[in-house]
Amino acid sequence: MSGAAKGDTVEVHYTGRLQDGTVFDSSEKRGAITFELGKKQMIPGFEKAVEGMEPGESKTATIPAAEAYGPRLPQLTFTMPRAQLPADFHAEAGQVMRMQYRDGREMNVMITEVRDDVILMDGNHPLAGQDLTFDIELVKIA
Repeated sequence: MSGAAKGDTVEVHYTGRLQDGTVFDSSEKRGAITFELGKKQMIPGFEKAVEGMEPGESKTATIPAAEAYGPRLPQLTFTMPRAQLPADFHAEAGQVMRMQYRDGREMNVMITEVRDDVILMDGNHPLAGQDLTFDIELVKIA
């Protein structure tokens, strides 16, 4: 029997933790996830960790930020004048909004601070800049 390789559809259970041990995601209650290795459906470091695993095998892998959600990019933090938002828009710190670039691309941004005249926003992925640790169990190779 050979390990999981690019092109294989795999089913895995996982628990993702931050460096301080906080669990940020887990398949425990939802059930195993299925994806095809090499199709960039998962972060690169997660795919690398699964490659070569055998069904029934478990491992813990620490994935550096560069192979997860990348570094935090300061250019993705910005302020928006309140006047550019609808008058009835109620902004709260922690709220996620979907914004559209002029060219039609979309991105999620999180409101980080609300001031009288401006709203501070962050377009970085919430896990950007963080090394992540995953407990991974390969359930099967389809």
